[in-house]
This record gives sequence, C-alpha cells and structure tokens, in this order.
Amino acid sequence: MQLSVTTWNINSVRLRIGLVTEFLKNHQPDILCLQETKTPDEQFPAKAFAEAGYVHQAFIGNKGYNGVAIVSRLPFSEKEAMAMCERNDARHMTVVLDKGAGAAAGIAIHNFYIPAGGDIADPEANPKFAHKLQFLDSIGAWGVSRNPAGRPSILVGDLNIAPYEHDVWSHKQLLDVVSHTPIETTTLEKLRSELGWTDAARTLKPEPEKLYSWWSYRAADWQASNRGRRLDHIWLSDALKPTLRDLSFLSEARGWERPSDHVPVTVQLEL
Repeated sequence: MQLSVTTWNINSVRLRIGLVTEFLKNHQPDILCLQETKTPDEQFPAKAFAEAGYVHQAFIGNKGYNGVAIVSRLPFSEKEAMAMCERNDARHMTVVLDKGAGAAAGIAIHNFYIPAGGDIADPEANPKFAHKLQFLDSIGAWGVSRNPAGRPSILVGDLNIAPYEHDVWSHKQLLDVVSHTPIETTTLEKLRSELGWTDAARTLKPEPEKLYSWWSYRAADWQASNRGRRLDHIWLSDALKPTLRDLSFLSEARGWERPSDHVPVTVQLEL
C-alpha cells in the first residue's frame, strides 16, 4: 500500500480554499495536514474538503490566527488536540488511522504549528521567543511521557526552525535570525534525535543539497533571489523509516496567485 501525507502552512484556509482543493485534485495525497488555518471551527470549510473526497476531518482553530487541521481520505477513529504551554491556542492535532485504512491502520499522525518566535532572538527581551522555546520544551516533555515515536507515527508541521546549514539561503547571515539561531536548531535536533524521530527530507536529500519550503512575502522576486528556508518538516518513527520512498517540495506553489508563503511538502511511504 502506498501512503502519501502532505504538510502545508496555508496562511488562511478560507482565503486559499481554491488553491487547496486544486492541489488535492491534482496531487491527491491520502492525508493533508494544514497549519495556520486562521478560522474558528464553525467556519472551517469542511464541505469543500468533503466534496474533494476528504470526508474524515479533525480541526481546531481561532479567528484570524493559528489553527491546525487534518483532512483525510482514510478513516481515523481517534483524535486529540493538546493545549501546549497551558494555552488553548490551536497549535496541535493528532489522529490515529483505524482499521478502514488498510495497511495504514494504527499509524498516528501528529500535526504541529510551532510559534514563529518574533524578531528578537532573546527570551528575556522577547516573550514570543520565550514562548517558542517553552513550546519546544513541551514537545520534549510529551515525547518523554507519551513516547509517540514508539509506535508507527508521522510527525509533521510548520516547526518554524530551519535546523541545518543548507536549510537556509545563507547560514552565516541567518545565525542571529529567529528560525536559524543555534539555540533553536540545537534544541530541535536534540529533541528529534533523542525522541526517536527521523527527518524524512534529509534522509532522502542529505546535506549539502539546498531545501526550502518558505519564501518571504517581502521578496520582490522570491524565485530569482531564492532566499528560502526549510521550516516545514516530516518526521518518521523507527517503525516507518524502512517504508520511506520519496519526499517532495512543491516549490511552484509559491508562485500561484495569492499564495501562502509556504509550499506543500509531501512524503510517500510504501507499507
């Protein structure tokens, strides 16, 4: 069985529902995980996803900020949204595929939206950066207490950190820029490795290949300057690592009309 999972920070699901449904029509991942949906639950475009064939849905959102969703062609019987850092700010959703998903039954999908962290890389001067570091600590505590990587699991999301040298357009120039500072990159990599997760992208496309999933809206010509960062990630538990077959970044999506500043990242597994 082939299983495909896409992660995409959509930067308002209602504003870009046309782009999303067109992507689903053309690429047909089994599961789509969205971040920054920016909509309360009662306004989530559930009908549009159902009409596109994604009838199994789990979402949690707020008006105008944050929000995560998982929509699937495969059924799931369990779902959970954790309040990270004791805040109900809609940054996490987990589902577990059930027996109707065939060979994928029992796989847990964890969808996270880690805080961006503001502009100043100093937790004492910047509460947003302090929150980001606390959020990472919370994921670490969850990983220790619940051991999510101890079962077949996929962790995806906008983790808002580009951990490796070639995950950014200029390692040297971005060392003091939030998303690539040493405290962030070291913390994320320590968390990933110690909790038993494998970075799917870097397994198939190791350094020094440049990999980006985000390009700033501030760039007049994002494609020509190509000043990107790899902020969007897909991690696999040990049980699923042997099933990894492909991972792709749909860079062309950044050039669509009224796009998100992030592009879809899709993993292909063979179960």
